[in-house]
Amino acid sequence: MPAITHLQAEYTEVWVPSAVVPLIRFAEARAIASTGIDLLGLPGVQPPVGLIEKLRSFDSIVSWYGTNRAEFRERVRELELPFRFLTALPDPNAKIHAADFFLRQVGGDAFAVPRLDCDPGTPGDFAVIHPFSGSERKNWPLERFREVAEKLGMPVRWCAGAEESLDEAVRFENLYELACWLATARVYIGNDSGITHLAAAVGTLVVAIFGPTDPVVWGPRGDCVRVVRGASLDQIGVVEIVDAAQRIMSS
Repeated sequence: MPAITHLQAEYTEVWVPSAVVPLIRFAEARAIASTGIDLLGLPGVQPPVGLIEKLRSFDSIVSWYGTNRAEFRERVRELELPFRFLTALPDPNAKIHAADFFLRQVGGDAFAVPRLDCDPGTPGDFAVIHPFSGSERKNWPLERFREVAEKLGMPVRWCAGAEESLDEAVRFENLYELACWLATARVYIGNDSGITHLAAAVGTLVVAIFGPTDPVVWGPRGDCVRVVRGASLDQIGVVEIVDAAQRIMSS
């Protein structure tokens, strides 16, 4: 988000996965799948009528898309489209935070802290727990999250994505609506996940649990964030997470 904001011009379009479209509040946002750009370069497949003309209408196209698609990049070169391709993932050995990595690629040099403005409504006196992530190996055990919920001493609302199995969970199809709801929570607790980053971006107090991934590169950022990391997730205890939540709420 800081990199895209840095690139903002008099007119800007941002083409992203459909789920992310509601989060782009400062520019015209389009779902990549709706543009047909994913068809560009495929053998024997014609892109939608008007796509090439649309791409040529831009002064500059900064793209993290197509890094691993040589045929896409070759077709862009043949058509002389105004693309600048950037590396899609930071080098894990470089120990640079992903947000800084993306921002520096586009010429920014600030300390990058992703931010998302929303109208949260009335603040609530409850905690949100999201016990999942995009990978099982990043998930602290669900039973430990339940123990944390019992020891927090406040109401807990569980959060889950559409494909995550948790009967009592609150679910939102629209990520911006989810972000605004997270902003009403007193504290958020979760794994290394997109929802954890979303909670941090709206300024919610966050306790983020990290095991196999490096928070130096992938951790949520902000004064409202506390990262708890163990050499393995099994080494992180319930009391440690409860203490972290209580400390950040009292700070």
